[in-house]
Amino acid sequence: MKEWRGNTVNMVRRIVLLFGVVFMACLTRCDNHKTRIIPVEDFFSEPEKTNFKISPNGKYIAYLSTYAGQKNIFVLEAGKESGEQRITSETELGIQSYFWANDSELIFTKDRKNDSLQVFAVNRATLAVRHLMPAASVKLRWIPPSKVINNGFLISLNERDSSVFDVYRLRTDACKKELVAKNPGNIIKWFADLDGQLRLALASDSVKETVLYRDSEKEAFRPVMSNSFRNSILPIGFSGENRSHVFALSNINRDKLALVEIDMNTGKEVRMIYSHPDVDMDNGGYSSDRGEMSYATYATWKQQRHFLNKQTERVYRAISEKLNGYEVSILDRDTARTRFIVRSYTDKDPGATYYYDITADQLIKLADNSPALKDCLLAEMTPITYRSRDGRQIQGYLTMPVKSKGKKTPVIVYPHNGPSGRNQWGFNPEVQFFANRGFAVFQMNFRGSTGYGKEFWSAGFKEWGGKIQDDITDGVRWLIEEGVVDSSRIGIYGAGFGGYAALHGACFNSDLYACAASYSGFANLFTYLKEIPPHLKPYLQMYYEIIGNPESEPDLIKAMSPVFHTDNINIPVFIAQGGKDSWSTVNETNQFVQKLKKRKIPITYILREEEGRYFRDEENRILFYRELGAFFDKYLK
Repeated sequence: MKEWRGNTVNMVRRIVLLFGVVFMACLTRCDNHKTRIIPVEDFFSEPEKTNFKISPNGKYIAYLSTYAGQKNIFVLEAGKESGEQRITSETELGIQSYFWANDSELIFTKDRKNDSLQVFAVNRATLAVRHLMPAASVKLRWIPPSKVINNGFLISLNERDSSVFDVYRLRTDACKKELVAKNPGNIIKWFADLDGQLRLALASDSVKETVLYRDSEKEAFRPVMSNSFRNSILPIGFSGENRSHVFALSNINRDKLALVEIDMNTGKEVRMIYSHPDVDMDNGGYSSDRGEMSYATYATWKQQRHFLNKQTERVYRAISEKLNGYEVSILDRDTARTRFIVRSYTDKDPGATYYYDITADQLIKLADNSPALKDCLLAEMTPITYRSRDGRQIQGYLTMPVKSKGKKTPVIVYPHNGPSGRNQWGFNPEVQFFANRGFAVFQMNFRGSTGYGKEFWSAGFKEWGGKIQDDITDGVRWLIEEGVVDSSRIGIYGAGFGGYAALHGACFNSDLYACAASYSGFANLFTYLKEIPPHLKPYLQMYYEIIGNPESEPDLIKAMSPVFHTDNINIPVFIAQGGKDSWSTVNETNQFVQKLKKRKIPITYILREEEGRYFRDEENRILFYRELGAFFDKYLK
């Protein structure tokens, strides 16, 4: 009996011990999962399901997912978590864009082949596909609202002239397009009213913008108001209460963009709906089905909303209560405004996409936005403020690695593209990729960034290589003074203008940076200004005012172009470029690289001949980030 009891006790002890070992192993695996070096693919691979849209009646949800290696359209019955049906079967070229034409049919375009565009319609129930527009070597711009009205919808094409976009009504019943408006050469944007009639246009001669209006498509457009491009009126959409009124963002007689209502018959601002003293209002909150502003949006250190519609506010609050701690945005909704597609996110969580039925108070997850990053421990994005050398206040963000407390950390300086643009708080896979590998990431909204008023924006004109770069440098020196980063391990990286800033930093601040990386950065601004695509030619004089005129100011352009200053570079450089990048020629990039190689400067060069300005192919994109991560690991750790 004693022997039996002893064996039993020993067995229990072994089980408890084994359970403890397994439990600790699980904890270790979970901890390792949260803090491990996360594979590149987990940050930059496309999620399995994307681009969710709800049908007008709210009964069906469409999305893009992969079939036979290509993006195809799938449809799921709203409120159900399974039972999806694939309604397209593209195996050579994937779906590029789509929208619900009505409750039964979806309009879509496919990826371009030999620069050829095609438009199709597919029936949700029968799966029948119709060719709405034959293949053509053109660029297409959708004209909102993207919906079929009286068997037609509006598109703009540069078919007649590559530099201008004419407007056509694409007939879904006859499968043909009809010319609605011929572009005289200066129209840069078109607007339709709630009935799908083309009644508003924005024209530009590069230095002056003019708003054109007409009461119906039977009339000719007439100019209503004109302004310097520094003073903006940006139409959002027509009012549902007064057919001659439009909602717009305007900074006329003010520094910051405000949300206003304008009478197009007179060109007068009839009311200022909402403004913020510190930042511009953003383009958001417009309901194209009802012609009303549901809310006004703006970004201080993070995105904010001022609600103008009680029903919309109630929906956002109901969703926010269910997704406590997450930022939410409504991506799509049905006509009755009872069913919604919602996205959630934070700065350190890519979040998920949901279906929400407010009547049933039902929230169903449709997909994680980045499934591989679920439950990973990522880094917090903290807002910061510093002063430039001439006293200007610069706002930005600092993301510190999770395990950085008490240690001076290597940092990657990350100027944004544009430079007309700005950094905002939210989930950024590049930032989290760097932070996960032990780097702090420093982002700043230097002068010339948008969002802070026209004075702050125009302060960056002709300051490429000048005060814009000073703002970046001053931010780095401020960061060093704060004592949280290692001054001997600072790198700089960016894309587009950010890539230009990285190359400029390598040329003129090699004492500050240990290495520099450029993704499709501008090395030669003579080429950049010369190679502006035809459809952007109406903006040419504006580019000259913002950057400089290569004909009248060649010394300025040469002084700010990195390609002429490679002899100053004495730090390792990383360059990535697509062979079809129209803004920067491969020959010039090759010459830039050869100059550095001749001087024995360590250089990593990735060229993908089949890519454009940025790498769209997932395999190329993963390769790029894998090499970029290895570059910074080598020279900053």
